[in-house]
Amino acid sequence: MTAQRACGLSDLVQDEARRVEIDGVPMAVVLDSNGEVHAIGDTCTHGDISLSEGFVDGDSLECWAHGSAFSLRTGKPLNLPAYEPVPVYAVTLDGDDVLIDPSVTLDVN
Repeated sequence: MTAQRACGLSDLVQDEARRVEIDGVPMAVVLDSNGEVHAIGDTCTHGDISLSEGFVDGDSLECWAHGSAFSLRTGKPLNLPAYEPVPVYAVTLDGDDVLIDPSVTLDVN
């Protein structure tokens, strides 16, 4: 599979998550305060909660329901109750297009 358009860069609001779905794979896409775009799995590993409804703080995304925060760079949980990471996807920018390949996760361990 190849990278597909997830959204426009101009559709993203700094320090807010946006839910996108590509080929049935839900992702949270974030434009952080440094201007970097990240894509991680949108489902909290502690509960079936959409992370894109959570809160961006620096380079982490916090689940609104139980407070687990996940690194936008590694997908690893930064605190309990979650202990399993979420997938991290490579993001490519092409002009205003944010491109993501949902079949390729980054190995960030």
